[in-house]
Amino acid sequence: MPAERSMTFVPSARRLLGRLRPHRAHLVAIVALALLGVGFSVIGPMILGHATDIIFTGVLGRQLPAGTTADEAVAAARADGDASFADMLARMDVVPGVGIDVDALGRVLLLALALYLGASLLMWWQGWLLNGVVQRTVYRLRADVEAKLNRLPLPYFDRQPRGELLSRVTNDIDNISTSLQQTLSQLLTSVLTVVGVLAAMFWISPLLALVALVAVPLSVAVTGQIAKRSQKQFIAQWTHTGELNGHIEEAFTGHELVKVFGRQREVEAAFTDRNEELFRASFAAQFISGIIMPAMMFIGNLSYVAIAVVGGLRVATGAMSLGDVQAFIQYSRQFTQPLTQVASMANLLQSGVASAERVFAVLDAQEQSPDPEPPARVTEPRGRVEFENVSFRYAEDKPLIENLSLVAEPGHTVAIVGPTGAGKTTLVNLIMRFYELDAGRITLDGVDVTTMSRDDLRGRIGMVLQDTWLFGGTIRDNIAYGRPGASEEEIVAAARATFVDRFVRSLPDGYDTVIDSEGSNVSAGEKQLITIARAFLAEPSLLILDEATSSVDTRTEVLLQRAMAALRSDRTSFVIAHRLSTIRDADLILMMENGRIVEQGTHEALLAAQGPYHRLHQSQFTPAATPTPASV
Repeated sequence: MPAERSMTFVPSARRLLGRLRPHRAHLVAIVALALLGVGFSVIGPMILGHATDIIFTGVLGRQLPAGTTADEAVAAARADGDASFADMLARMDVVPGVGIDVDALGRVLLLALALYLGASLLMWWQGWLLNGVVQRTVYRLRADVEAKLNRLPLPYFDRQPRGELLSRVTNDIDNISTSLQQTLSQLLTSVLTVVGVLAAMFWISPLLALVALVAVPLSVAVTGQIAKRSQKQFIAQWTHTGELNGHIEEAFTGHELVKVFGRQREVEAAFTDRNEELFRASFAAQFISGIIMPAMMFIGNLSYVAIAVVGGLRVATGAMSLGDVQAFIQYSRQFTQPLTQVASMANLLQSGVASAERVFAVLDAQEQSPDPEPPARVTEPRGRVEFENVSFRYAEDKPLIENLSLVAEPGHTVAIVGPTGAGKTTLVNLIMRFYELDAGRITLDGVDVTTMSRDDLRGRIGMVLQDTWLFGGTIRDNIAYGRPGASEEEIVAAARATFVDRFVRSLPDGYDTVIDSEGSNVSAGEKQLITIARAFLAEPSLLILDEATSSVDTRTEVLLQRAMAALRSDRTSFVIAHRLSTIRDADLILMMENGRIVEQGTHEALLAAQGPYHRLHQSQFTPAATPTPASV
């Protein structure tokens, strides 16, 4: 069963990212493209800063008298008492009397344009590769979950609401895909941008870089505190989503019963309660995580103001050029922007990790015991089934079947009757190895079923359940499900033998009639007939019929008895029945009560014994007593 403890954010995120390992080569290419793209973007402000210096020096040069040198202009400024202006001129490559160098400015701007264009192309290529990696990873995750579901034992599904499980397989995996797609690329470029911009800022001015770094620990502290509170809400959000889906699936499946018993208000009230819980959890998750973005913007603006003030003072004192300050201001924006973007993605990232935790809970569920290697095989299939001191219970403290022994001889029909909850269906489920025994063993033709592979065991068994199951497709497809590759003639022959052909011929599209997954466009009895035809086509050596004729009318039941007699010939059959009229001709009848066989024998012998079977028979076939006038 799924682990009860809740995984924390970091282990879940690490495990989710670990699923990207098969795409190492693509990931290396993605990182390389991101490095080049971010590198070009980081160099851009320096180039633009140089263009600003060209413009600024040209403007100042025009204002200085022509024919003088730069040193003479600096000396003249100092002589006039303008030391700050003199210091600024001393750091600049000014030519008195010469204006803006248009050619140099044009070359610099073209270089900047090429850098930014190259960065955009590289980032587009990186995004394209990353999209492929993410989608293949999610594709593999879906496949792993599907394979896992096929390896899980039946008790797991007994204890899991179908809507909740469907929510994990569909909604949660879709949310993981969205989260990975929108966060991985942005996280990678944001981290690289922060590193590159930080290196460029220290290159230009270590003092201003330190001013900018003051915002980092403050941003981390604020983000961490907010994220810690919102993560719980995201887990609650997806948990309530699964519960709501489970309620909707249950209500829609039983829609007719809800209408019949007039329980619409109760269903709507339960929906409203769960919807309200989901609303509160979703609102809290989005609101709390949404605080991160404005908080980061506020911290970033404080850093921007500090850099502008300190940078302006350093330009005035000649410690920096105007182009360097301009580049640094751009870098300050580039530095805080990735931090803000990462913070803004916190809600999406947390939501994705919360969904991943729920999917990992399915992947971590305890699987059914593996098939033995090498598996045993039945060399001479005859259909002999033997129970040897079998014990089984669904719950530890509630015994059901204790020390049960019986033998079903080849070609015989074994009928199992008894009150509801006696263990009839459990008995055949144990033959199919849907559940594992607590003690004893079951053999098929002398081979312990636990030493056989499940596919081999179940491939020898045909089963018709009381609850019919049809999938969306044609009637032909649903019958052919019993034996893939069957010819048209074999499908029609199976349909005729089980009286499916009788009503199919009356349909406009015949065997090509499309039925939905619920089989709502055919009657309950017709659905039962289709499932019986499916078992007929499979030609199993062992047949299990669990109330297989419960949904057909009396006339059809008589016809089906003939078909079932043909179906049961030369093969061992287990028939679970409540209507004793359907099992009169059984070779052996087992009367079960509370997981024990209290009587066994033929129909006539059990009636003559005047025991539990006789009482059950009398309850079905003795007419109700009519009060006499005297008693009235």
